[in-house]
Amino acid sequence: MGMGWSTRYNKNLGGCKMEKVVKAKKPFKMPHTFVIVFSIILLAVIFTWIIPAGQYVRIANPHGIKVVDPSQFKYLAGSPVNPLMIPMYIVQAFVKTIDILLVILFSGGAFHILTETGALQAIIAKMGKRFSEKLYLFISILTLVFALICTTQAVNTFIAFAPVMVMLSMAMGLDSITGAAIILLGGAVGFSTGTLNISTTVVAQQIAELPLYSGLGYRSFCFVVYYIITNIYLIRYAIKIKKHPELSPMYDLDQQSDLKGKADLNSFGEMNLRKALIFLSLIVSMGAIVYGCIMLKWNMPETSAMFLALAMVVGAIAGYSPSKISALFLEGCKKMLAAAIIIALARAISQIMAAGNIIDTVVHFFAGGLSIVPSYLQGPAMLLANTIINVFLTSGSGQATAVMPIMTPLADLVGMTRQTAVLAFNFGDGFCNYILPTSTALMGIISASNIPYDRWMRFMWRLFLIWFVVGAILIMIAQFIHLGPM
Repeated sequence: MGMGWSTRYNKNLGGCKMEKVVKAKKPFKMPHTFVIVFSIILLAVIFTWIIPAGQYVRIANPHGIKVVDPSQFKYLAGSPVNPLMIPMYIVQAFVKTIDILLVILFSGGAFHILTETGALQAIIAKMGKRFSEKLYLFISILTLVFALICTTQAVNTFIAFAPVMVMLSMAMGLDSITGAAIILLGGAVGFSTGTLNISTTVVAQQIAELPLYSGLGYRSFCFVVYYIITNIYLIRYAIKIKKHPELSPMYDLDQQSDLKGKADLNSFGEMNLRKALIFLSLIVSMGAIVYGCIMLKWNMPETSAMFLALAMVVGAIAGYSPSKISALFLEGCKKMLAAAIIIALARAISQIMAAGNIIDTVVHFFAGGLSIVPSYLQGPAMLLANTIINVFLTSGSGQATAVMPIMTPLADLVGMTRQTAVLAFNFGDGFCNYILPTSTALMGIISASNIPYDRWMRFMWRLFLIWFVVGAILIMIAQFIHLGPM
């Protein structure tokens, strides 16, 4: 409530009288996600005017990978970004992310056709009825599936799965946050512990001159620890929402959700041969994508093509005409358009910082500060540094090539094993992606689930703090046991 003063004429008192007027304050409303991301873009532009430009010399290591030389950092003449060029950087970001944008749009189209056939709803009904009273088992199984897949794949692979998981959660009396969290949190455990990840662990170990996949035993132990802790948090939340739906941060919005209208287990329909074949085509296509990415070195274009093929196959099995398949496909693409735009906007942030030559300066500042930290806190400090750097440099492989050439000699200097430095990089690069509005996986999945960023954070901030503390403890243990080799 706010107060002000007004002058009011009072005839009985023969004059004017000052009275307090109480004005109601408008309730705070979180800005649209586009506004949040664009604000960060503006902040990145401002940083290019404030932070000195700097650059490390890049050299090729014995594996032929371009890395920075920690001993050769120099400040450059300032190259601040013109704010008037922001639209151009956004357009360039769209161009450079067109491969992932096509995956998102095409997967949206394919899954919309799948949803219209009723095959997924029939499977959802069976699972929901079977596990409705065993949430602990239902959530544990699904998060494990996503965690295991994401030991080699990025979480943004599953953006198109989000509406399906939300439908499944709502059908079981849960909320949309639970559906999105099953994907995001399960994927986070698999990706961020870095057990087998090619784009993070392998790149970091090559730079640190460690045997590839060395330290797998301890990283697997970390995987189990994080998996247990994360599931305890999510299962407790799900049980609470099951008993008291009004406690969900998404309660009001979920009541208006189109997905909730489709989440009645009794109206999902029965399985038949046509639906079974449709579901089988989904399993085959997903298996082909995972196999292709791991064994055949597929990338986003091949994944996009698979989703396009899936859409046509599913439509044909369902007996739809070519015109109906086309219409449904376009409708599904439209639903994923917001997620695609957010991802491109987020990409513009790192492009602006790169244009201003301030990324290396930020890395240099945080890496240099580690040398004054007490030895027993070196690992947690390295975790903190990588976490902060990830705010500015969200690419896992990009962050590895930027920071590991610095963290590796720094670890040598302070008596920390290089394996521990890789672990700190993995945790720092991975876990904060699930609170950052610049994360493509996070923003893509919550956008596809119609979850505003502020509602997600009301659920997520406590778990992130738990993740960080657990990571610091695991890294201190790695320091203590001199996790090796090297």
